[in-house]
Amino acid sequence: MALIRERLTHMLQRAVQDLLRDSGISNEQDLRVELEIPKISDHGDYATNAAMVLTKPLRRNPREIAQAIIDRMEGRHELLASVEIAGPGFINFFIRPEAWADVVRDIHAKADAYGLQDLGGGKRFQVEFVSANPTGPLHIGHGRGAAIGDVLANILRACGYQVDKEYYINDAGKQMQTLGRSLYLRYLEALGVPIDFPDDHYRGDYMKDLAREVVGQMGDRYKDTPEDEALPFFTKYAGDHILDGIRQDLEAFGVRHDVWFSEQSLHDAGEVQKTIEALEQAGYIYEEDGAKWFRSTAFGDEKDRVVVRANGLTTYFAADLAYHKNKFERDYDTVIDVWGADHHGYVARMSAGIQALGRKASDLRIILVQLVNLLRGGKPVAMSTRAGEFVTLREVVDEVGKDAARFIFLTRRSDSPLDFDLEVAKMQSNDNPVYYVQYAHARLCSVFQVAREKGVPCSWSVPPDLSPLTHPKELELMKLLGEYPQVVAASALQLEPHRIPYYLNELVSCFHSYYNQNRILGEEEATTQARLYLAAAVRTVIRNALGLLGVDAPEKM
Repeated sequence: MALIRERLTHMLQRAVQDLLRDSGISNEQDLRVELEIPKISDHGDYATNAAMVLTKPLRRNPREIAQAIIDRMEGRHELLASVEIAGPGFINFFIRPEAWADVVRDIHAKADAYGLQDLGGGKRFQVEFVSANPTGPLHIGHGRGAAIGDVLANILRACGYQVDKEYYINDAGKQMQTLGRSLYLRYLEALGVPIDFPDDHYRGDYMKDLAREVVGQMGDRYKDTPEDEALPFFTKYAGDHILDGIRQDLEAFGVRHDVWFSEQSLHDAGEVQKTIEALEQAGYIYEEDGAKWFRSTAFGDEKDRVVVRANGLTTYFAADLAYHKNKFERDYDTVIDVWGADHHGYVARMSAGIQALGRKASDLRIILVQLVNLLRGGKPVAMSTRAGEFVTLREVVDEVGKDAARFIFLTRRSDSPLDFDLEVAKMQSNDNPVYYVQYAHARLCSVFQVAREKGVPCSWSVPPDLSPLTHPKELELMKLLGEYPQVVAASALQLEPHRIPYYLNELVSCFHSYYNQNRILGEEEATTQARLYLAAAVRTVIRNALGLLGVDAPEKM
């Protein structure tokens, strides 16, 4: 059963193609018509600017084109109550009220599969996210990236893509040496040895905790060991234990990566050097001032980038090139990187890199995640990184819960800063966005519990008569329910998971308003059955959408 938007889009698309054919114009470019929901309800349920788009190729007045399109829309009377031409040539469509009932029937027929679709056709996507250096616990900013990456992967899978979620472990380079030395010095300090702790080392209390663990396990075994001999042990110990903590914190947050990929493995396998050699053979590497440079300006970057320093050491960018080469060698059609906004300067060079390696620029999609401003009761909570105290993701999850944290992280576009108020996240009120949505689901479950207690039938082998659903809010609910598959599709195609919480807020707001104005139970039997059937559809869509977000849909609150 095609949904309203799909039926109307297909009808409109065929009418446009017929008009172009009748006008002797080839539709080789496969012009796609677009439907939008007017901001003013008096302008219809859907509208299109297709007539104005066709003005240039047809060389006719857009209002004339609009009428010609309407005349060619076969079967429109079965779906449309009326059509009007507005302004310079907009076409406004008014759906027959009874047609919206098809949406409710479709939801009941598909149940948990409502909203699933096959946009991807099995194409292989990789979503790499979090990928924080294993030099300390995850903080709240990492949590936002984790929620965005995890939910985006869920949405892509719901749209027919094969998706792997990957964590890139930055376990090579100077920061790991600094981490190992930080633990070594804290270890000596725990044994009572006076130390001078450098400002550029990792100063968080977690390093002192790790040092006490080492003392408990190893005693003073490394107290008199020369530093260069001791550092490999302390670097590995710190890296392994911190990474294990990161895994546990992500697990508590509901995030499970399919692949954990080690940067060090690239160096061990010689892949960094092989990548540089491949780029040299392709003519994209040159030497200057003793260093090797990647010619990224050939692909629009503002300047060329060093891949091998004059001292012979490769750069982080060289490893990143090797890593992305490795990704595509694993046969991914598209690679999606979720990065912190501070990495914006890397976008152009990374795009240049994958093009030099033989891929299209569109094969790499990069999502930049803006900062999180942590608040408590409206007042900022101080956060710093290496030198001081910071609020970890685990602390936030322990305080407000997984569901609240995940949902709130997704209430703004990823490229917009986000205010996260710990006190609001714990409220049981409409000010808490996740509570507002979950309460609607619990309220619906309560309706069906009461119905069962009163002996009111609330399961259907065949749909009940839905003609009693004529209240404006009922029509609005059905329209919103019908938009859910489109919202999921747009979230996948635009890589914008925030669209799901936005949609849920709108749907739940409409439901709460409807519920406060109308009785579902206690009406005449036909009305009660129709309203219960609609309520069950609303519950299904809320549950399905929350499932994509990795948020529970509670039956009681």
